[in-house]
Order: sequence, then structure tokens, then C-alpha cells
Amino acid sequence: MAGSRPGGVTLVAVLAWISGAIQIISGIVVLLGAGSVAVAATAAWVAIIIGIITILVSLGLFRGSNAARIIVTIVFVLNLAAAIYTAIAAPNQLWSAIISGVLAVIGLILLYTARANEFFRS
Repeated sequence: MAGSRPGGVTLVAVLAWISGAIQIISGIVVLLGAGSVAVAATAAWVAIIIGIITILVSLGLFRGSNAARIIVTIVFVLNLAAAIYTAIAAPNQLWSAIISGVLAVIGLILLYTARANEFFRS
């Protein structure tokens, strides 16, 4: 690795790691309370798996993996599209959609600054 990791990339990676940890914890909590409800148990397992994948991708960002950056980029673009859709389809959730969209754009900007591009190329 030629240069040090930019602060923006570190921020995105830390937030992704925290998100993954929360997904795993919430999945476990739902599993413990689901009892014999198959739908809840299935949703809990999906949350746990997505949480594990999210943590693995965040670790890739920490290491400068361009594949991890591409995966996070796809997720941010999908979040932005969902925010736009929500703003149009559910005006009562406009502020939530705006915040979600702005966070996705900020994440994209942080992953594609000149320093971030250099970090992921090395």
C-alpha cells in the first residue's frame, strides 16, 4: 500500500462495520425471541448473514480492496435510488428519504476523492 488510508474511507469502513454488527446483534435478538415463528426466524438469519457480509466488506475497505469499494458503491447507489423513490412515493417520509439520500451521496464522494482513488489503486 503506497499511501495511508484517507479519513473518509476510514469513516465509511467504520460505519459499515458498525452497521454489520448491529445487523448481526438484531438478528440474534430476533432469533432469541422468535420462538417457532418461521418468518421471523428466517428474517433473523437473513439479517445475520447480511451483517456478516457487511463486516467482511468493511474489512476490505480498511485494506484498500477495490472490490469492496465497488460493492459499497452499488449499495450506496441503491440507497440513493430508494431514497428518491421514497421521497416521491411516500411524501410523509420525505425527511428520512432526504437524510438517507444525502448520506449515500456523501459516502460516494468519500470513496471517490483523489486520495481515495490513490489508496484503492495501490
